[in-house]
Amino acid sequence: MKFFDEARIEVIAGDGGNGSASFRREKFVPRGGPDGGDGGKGGSVYVVADCNQNTLVDFRFKRIFRAERGENGHGKDRYGKGGSDIELRMPVGTILTDQETGEPVADLDVNGKRVLVARGGDGGWGNIHFKSSVNRAPRKRTLGKEGEHRHLQLELKVLADVGLLGMPNAGKSTLIRAISAARPKVADYPFTTLQPNLGVVRTDENRSFVVADIPGLIEGAADGAGLGHRFLKHLARTHLLLHLVDLAPCDEHADPVRDAHAIVAELRRYDEALFDKPRWLVLNKLDLIPADERQARIDALLSGYGDVDKFFTIAAINGEGCQPLVHAIQNHVDAFRETQLTADAAPDDSAPDTYDPLAP
Repeated sequence: MKFFDEARIEVIAGDGGNGSASFRREKFVPRGGPDGGDGGKGGSVYVVADCNQNTLVDFRFKRIFRAERGENGHGKDRYGKGGSDIELRMPVGTILTDQETGEPVADLDVNGKRVLVARGGDGGWGNIHFKSSVNRAPRKRTLGKEGEHRHLQLELKVLADVGLLGMPNAGKSTLIRAISAARPKVADYPFTTLQPNLGVVRTDENRSFVVADIPGLIEGAADGAGLGHRFLKHLARTHLLLHLVDLAPCDEHADPVRDAHAIVAELRRYDEALFDKPRWLVLNKLDLIPADERQARIDALLSGYGDVDKFFTIAAINGEGCQPLVHAIQNHVDAFRETQLTADAAPDDSAPDTYDPLAP
């Protein structure tokens, strides 16, 4: 299935049913009085985060979603039936924005999260509500209110703990194959990866993290060059970036230090927040360098690269050095999660009890 991470849809909530202006008419019951019932409420539109969905392809071909209208009220005090709500199931990580105002509508960052995006109209009142001691035969009723109508922009940002970035053929797909059960395509030509790949890395029975691999970046990616610029947004939710550098490039004119600086520059140009994330340097393809030349090659690259939080040397093709890297990542992710749990446990008196983006 092709990977779709953007879509535009139109959601239309149901109108409320009209109230009824009716009077009781029975034999031997003179002046029976008003008995017009209320109209039913229109159906609403909800979006739900579903971990079983992984692409927005369903919303590229069907773009208009309409909830059911409320039924009109009837005589004999019969109220109209309410319209059925509809639920749109979307991948976890989907962000919804109002196209007209640009305001955020929902962030489906947790599996099962359910958000109202278009409220159904209220039903109209029947004439039974307007009777009084001075108006015993009211002919007044009200019409149902219109349901909300919105144009929404959908954008999927995959949820992962760790993001891989680097030049094409740096070995990102090989690494994710080595440390997880994911099986992205691997080949000896640039831009083998055409869409994001996710892999779950399990370090023991109760500990794991998710890695995201995006297409390789090239200089000018922030301006639209290559493929990676389209997918940089998928690194926005990660807690840690692994910058893979090819220690043994096939092209004799290639310069690993220059390429590494180009990737860092593209990150900064694309998004300062992404640039400021913790970023570890991973020197790959160690197996292609003679043992007596390895340390000199590593020292030269580190000297040219500049300051780095942490660095690791690996050979993803045969797994050399991958286990220390995996355990270091797991410890970092565990520490981040612990920090988040502590922050979530702190009371926030200003936060509302429920999240409703349509509330005034």
